[in-house]
Amino acid sequence: MKNETKIAENPFEEAEYCVFDFETTGTSPRYDKVIEIGIVKIKKGKIVDTFSSFINPGRPVPFFITQMTGITNSDVQDAPYFDEVYSKIKDFFGESILVAHNLKFDNSFLKHECENAQLQLLTNHSICTLQLARRIFPLAPSKSLGSLVKYLKIRHRDVHRGLGDAVATAKILIRMFNPLRSDFNIDTISDLISFQKFPLSAEPFRIIKKKLMNDLSKVPDMPGVYFFKNAKGGVIYIGKAKSLRERVKNHFMSNAVRKSKEIIRKADSLGFQVTNSELTALIAEAELIKSHNPKFNTLLKKFPRNYFLKITHANKFPTVEVSYIFDIDGNDYFGPYTNRETAAKLKEIIDKTFRLRECDAKEFKKNRKCYLSDIKRCLAPCEEKNIDEDYNDELIKVVEFLSGHNQSAVDRLLNKMKDLSSRKKFEEAAQLRDLVQIILKQLQRSSILAEPINKAKALIEINSSANNDYILLIEGKVFFKNYFIDQKDFFDEALSEHFCGTIQLQKELREKDLERLKITLSWLSRNRHCIKPHYLKNYTTINQLNSSFIFKNN
Repeated sequence: MKNETKIAENPFEEAEYCVFDFETTGTSPRYDKVIEIGIVKIKKGKIVDTFSSFINPGRPVPFFITQMTGITNSDVQDAPYFDEVYSKIKDFFGESILVAHNLKFDNSFLKHECENAQLQLLTNHSICTLQLARRIFPLAPSKSLGSLVKYLKIRHRDVHRGLGDAVATAKILIRMFNPLRSDFNIDTISDLISFQKFPLSAEPFRIIKKKLMNDLSKVPDMPGVYFFKNAKGGVIYIGKAKSLRERVKNHFMSNAVRKSKEIIRKADSLGFQVTNSELTALIAEAELIKSHNPKFNTLLKKFPRNYFLKITHANKFPTVEVSYIFDIDGNDYFGPYTNRETAAKLKEIIDKTFRLRECDAKEFKKNRKCYLSDIKRCLAPCEEKNIDEDYNDELIKVVEFLSGHNQSAVDRLLNKMKDLSSRKKFEEAAQLRDLVQIILKQLQRSSILAEPINKAKALIEINSSANNDYILLIEGKVFFKNYFIDQKDFFDEALSEHFCGTIQLQKELREKDLERLKITLSWLSRNRHCIKPHYLKNYTTINQLNSSFIFKNN
């Protein structure tokens, strides 16, 4: 019991979940039986493992079920019975939180199967994504699994199959994490479990303090940050929102989480600051929390993991690596990329197209050629002499490719493909053909910038319904136009310094600069549809830059 209580108070993003789905012979748990189970395990917001099995129902599979699922009698006739596979299911579940879409349905079958076989029932915490969807996605036309995957643009393979539906449900759950914390103030697993049970038609609870109610009526429907203060004027909570009005209103609802109700009870007044976009609200929230250290805020903020391609410069002959860590450490970083698969695919293209070394430092020190040199995939700097210039030329071509100039890579791959075809190595030639097609689909455009982030000099415009936000990114430092927290408009000063050739503001990077950059990159990678980069190298004077587009918020 103590362990369950401890688990319930952990941050919900850090929890382990097992999303499961049953396929059955019908809809009645009393009279029908399970024929398949699919389970997906999630740890720290990532799918890490899966389990699936046919289950012998001890009776024929109805024809209409076969039509819907594709599961036939021959699929289940040699499959284990439920009691024979239950120990594996139970071990896979462990102490994780059980999740299903329409949990009531799947739980009822789990309960009846256990009771019929006289098996011990599970006591794990449980979550229903159908109940959560009704609260998180009110604008979705339907909250069914099929409708939600279309609404959220999630790929759904193997529809009406145990593992296929479980994977789709797992992706929906992961997609819910960000709005759960940012829009509904959910913090712990206990909060999440309570949240799914709240009534949908929530009325504001009674507010005794008249001033707080008056402050609430003034909150606009715009992005920004808000602050609850106590009677002494001290800030006790800071939050951010795309819509201040909707977000702040959630704190006052009768179905608000326990933490929100406690904030309202302790608060005496409410203030806010409008921003142009969600990004500047997010930055302001993080910096204000560090400045004020409010009682009800946690300093650690979670952001989706991004991936980078890092060109390492620790060695005389640099290499390219996939990295999820970004730092100003003398290496060049391209990205961010929203998933590891994209970064890994780009790394594969670079390895198969260009001739940089791929070995680690330990292997390189052996000064011994490997097979990559024999197949002309590496210049072999470990053994070859006087190739510094050739290696540097190869590195320049890699940087050009990552910057969006792909013709060199395409030409090289096409030549290699023709060579392999002439030697009748058709399978290897087909692999290169696939890489060419990926390049031609502009895979590298998934990166935000056509420059290494640590060396980029760009002005990024964020389109907004009101005033646009303008971000100046110069060699790792981030400046915002008319940013209300900065006492001085460092944006204009940094821009002037760039065109005058002085770099006083860019000289020293602090921890605050790195945190601001990481938050900015994380947000930009998720909202690339509304941003427009302008590279400063394309402008000769600040006047030319200003005349190209007018700062709308001046």
